[in-house]
Amino acid sequence: MTTCSMDLDYERCQCHSEENRNAILYTLLSQNLNHTWGSHSPSQQRCLCQKRRTVCLQTPQVTCQAASDVLVKTVSFMKNLPSFQLLPRGDQLLLLDSCWAPLFILGLVQEMVTFEVMETPAPSMLKRILLDGQSKRQEPERTQPTLAGVQRLQCCLNTFWSLDLSHKEYAYLKGAILFNPDVPGLRASLYIESLQREAQRALREVLVSLHPEDQGRFARILLIASTLRSIPPTLITDLFFRPIIGNADIIEVITEMLYEITGRQLTLSSHTAS
Repeated sequence: MTTCSMDLDYERCQCHSEENRNAILYTLLSQNLNHTWGSHSPSQQRCLCQKRRTVCLQTPQVTCQAASDVLVKTVSFMKNLPSFQLLPRGDQLLLLDSCWAPLFILGLVQEMVTFEVMETPAPSMLKRILLDGQSKRQEPERTQPTLAGVQRLQCCLNTFWSLDLSHKEYAYLKGAILFNPDVPGLRASLYIESLQREAQRALREVLVSLHPEDQGRFARILLIASTLRSIPPTLITDLFFRPIIGNADIIEVITEMLYEITGRQLTLSSHTAS
């Protein structure tokens, strides 16, 4: 089985090592920057290591529209589940907060959404110095996804595509992911646990009929599905939705979609089309 390493420990960044700091130009410009803006932590400085470089979508209009459509379908899946609607509203919101990103990624897999990224354009250090007076009046810089994070996401998508799941397998797997009884604060955790077992049982029954010769497929699907939670929701938000919603809270946006799905769908579509 093809596996994807989800190790989050990266190689030590060498961009701001002592030998780089001793360069004359670096020292002069850094002193100027620090004098102008105040000292910056390493996390705020632009990293030159390949995997830590920030990236953005090559075709944001096309990809963000596809991502918006997937998000709408993801929320519709939850909205149209009678067992989900019977839960206390507080439990619905807790499950939404915990499970929207894994369900969205699974939606990307099902809809066969592919995308490419490019390095985020950055102003030169000299330009940043010259424009400092303006930057003081601007909002703080948004976080950007890293190349390493996007590669983990793409690896996860490729691994799922290799499974070639059927429509029924997707449906029952989504149910098993959504009804997670381990989410803290649930009032109906026992009922939610029974819903998860029911979804897993239905998935197993489908696999017996579709893949009777592959007895390890059920465990393999659940194992690969567990990697979905290794993809941070912030990566999903920054990559696919920040160009649409700006600084809005993605959970608030999805909550509005869940309870007023038609109006929010039009908002997402109009933003991506512009």
